[in-house]
Amino acid sequence: MKDITLVSHLNNLAAGSTSPAARTAPGFAQTFAKALEETVKAEAIADKQVEQFATGESKNLHEVMISLEKADISMRMMVQMRNKIVEAYQQIMRMQI
Repeated sequence: MKDITLVSHLNNLAAGSTSPAARTAPGFAQTFAKALEETVKAEAIADKQVEQFATGESKNLHEVMISLEKADISMRMMVQMRNKIVEAYQQIMRMQI
């Protein structure tokens, strides 16, 4: 039978804990770089599917259009993120110390 007491759960949590630095979430730069990488991948996939459709390798226009829209939405999101970052930077630079 499995031990379900509070003490056993606390011991399991204590044994599985690591340093606070290891438990922290990825930083803003890492998150932004990952989003940028995913945007680049989405555009590469869309370009490849357009090329395949143009050469006749693929006959499915729906998939091509869906991948193009995914790439477009991803790029729009990145542009908006960039705009917000620039706006935040400008606000910080206008702050008086």
